[in-house]
Amino acid sequence: MAHSSGSSESLKSGLIDFTAGSLGGVAVVYVGQPLDTVKVKMQTFPHLYKGMFDCLKQTLKKDGIIRGLYAGTTPAILANVAENSVLFAAYGYCQKFVCHVTGTQSVDQLSTLGNATAGFLAAFFSSFTLCPTELVKCQLQAMREVSVQGSQTAVTPVKLTPIKLTQQIFRQYGIQGLYRGLVPTIMREMPGYFFFFGGYEGTRVLLAEPGQSKDDIGFVKTMIAGAVGGLVLWTIIFPSDVIKSRMQISNKSQKFMTVAADIVRKEGALALYNGLLPTLVRTIPATAALFVVYEYSKKFMHQSFGD
Repeated sequence: MAHSSGSSESLKSGLIDFTAGSLGGVAVVYVGQPLDTVKVKMQTFPHLYKGMFDCLKQTLKKDGIIRGLYAGTTPAILANVAENSVLFAAYGYCQKFVCHVTGTQSVDQLSTLGNATAGFLAAFFSSFTLCPTELVKCQLQAMREVSVQGSQTAVTPVKLTPIKLTQQIFRQYGIQGLYRGLVPTIMREMPGYFFFFGGYEGTRVLLAEPGQSKDDIGFVKTMIAGAVGGLVLWTIIFPSDVIKSRMQISNKSQKFMTVAADIVRKEGALALYNGLLPTLVRTIPATAALFVVYEYSKKFMHQSFGD
């Protein structure tokens, strides 16, 4: 790659990462949304459900598939496309940055730790796109439970669209209302993506045959590596995700540690893992889909638009 065209090359690979990340984000939502809804309901109103299947059953019975299990799909697609496009574009640039700092020749030669560090840094940038969209998604998903709890008669919860809800939050609380939970989002994302990309890249290295590049391990192994990344990510960040969900559906401004202490005091430490099962069940096909779509669409675009 000639240095004169370096910046345009860099922009092009940034755009390719951005697009591949967006496509991966859409795949994640369609594969994982029903169990994501179950996760949010179990995190925020654990006393209403006996477990994952009970929550699935009740949601289906009361609200059906589209309104119930796929509640919040539009903001979830926006959230995932916003997050994954920025995440993967930032990941590409952060990999180059880590190469520069560590004196590594090229991104292909980065160690698993180097890739994990790039993921850690990239997550800081994607948190800003993720926080507002995820706030709207959580509120839509827990709409029925919130309205039953508070039984406010002002708004019939079923009628709210993502746009209406966003406008309502914006009118009531201003821009900072949409960024409620930004600190826990960053605290969740940065260490989470350190392990996510570390787990993914590390597994790809382990699954490569001797002398084979990790980019050529094929479809199934890429899916396995993606699933491992997802499992590691969620197991590590789950408690802060529970706290974030609670902060985002409550209309009070609260401190992260206060909410954490509150949950542990009232419900015990295990409450921080409410909804972990549907999350892990969901993350296996979802992250597998994410990375396969990301890697293969990236490969396709690089080949189509010339390297």
